[in-house]
Amino acid sequence: MVRIRRACATLALVGATVGVAAVPAGAAPAGAQSTTRATACPTGWGSLAKTGAGATVAPLTNVRTGRHTCFDRMVVDVPGAGSGVGYRVQYVDRLYQDGSGRQIAVAGGAVIEVRVSAPAYDPETGAATYPGRVARPLPGVDLTGYRTFRDTRFAGSFEGETQIGLGVRARLPFRVQQLDDRVIVDVAHGWTATG
Repeated sequence: MVRIRRACATLALVGATVGVAAVPAGAAPAGAQSTTRATACPTGWGSLAKTGAGATVAPLTNVRTGRHTCFDRMVVDVPGAGSGVGYRVQYVDRLYQDGSGRQIAVAGGAVIEVRVSAPAYDPETGAATYPGRVARPLPGVDLTGYRTFRDTRFAGSFEGETQIGLGVRARLPFRVQQLDDRVIVDVAHGWTATG
């Protein structure tokens, strides 16, 4: 009788061991899988110039940045402009200030020129609506910890158009979105589909 109990206990133990070993390695809990899976990032943005039609007399008031899983983002705020904010965003060899032709140094492996069809001043009074100073970093923008952004420079506002230099790590794909009261520039962390 004791031998039968030992044999049954041994069979039960062997069965449990075989059952655990038969579970596939990929059958980890859902939470564990999501922490090890790479994030799928958008592709196909390209690095050619991007433009959007529109112009406004509503003045630019702020430029801010943010970090995301797949890209770094710059947002140019133009309150009251609606979706009428035009832009031209492109890689340039060097950034030259409109009007004066003065070269403005921008740090990074590549430079993106961001032109927004909105003044950085009140068109009626000429008073500045954005505190940027030519050739200086953008006020309130701290790029510490960013994967792609390296530098920002205000190039000024001339004939109703504001110019900004954005230094990035390398020539990477980017996209531009024109939304109500703002223009958004996203620069990818890489050319691949993972972040």
